[in-house]
Amino acid sequence: MLINRSICMWCGACVGTCPTLALCLYETRLEIEEDKCIKCGFCVKVCPVGALELEDNGGGEDEPGC
Repeated sequence: MLINRSICMWCGACVGTCPTLALCLYETRLEIEEDKCIKCGFCVKVCPVGALELEDNGGGEDEPGC
């Protein structure tokens, strides 16, 4: 998961949607606990400014999902 810190507003919209509680909002920054992140993309979809992005895993084909 990548955070564009130059446009992140620390609004917390992403934190509330994370099913694994991988996102932590501090006074001046958003942090991601990578070991908890399942890369579901919920946070990316709700970010009002597009500050979050899923990293390319470099595996070519997407892994099957549900």
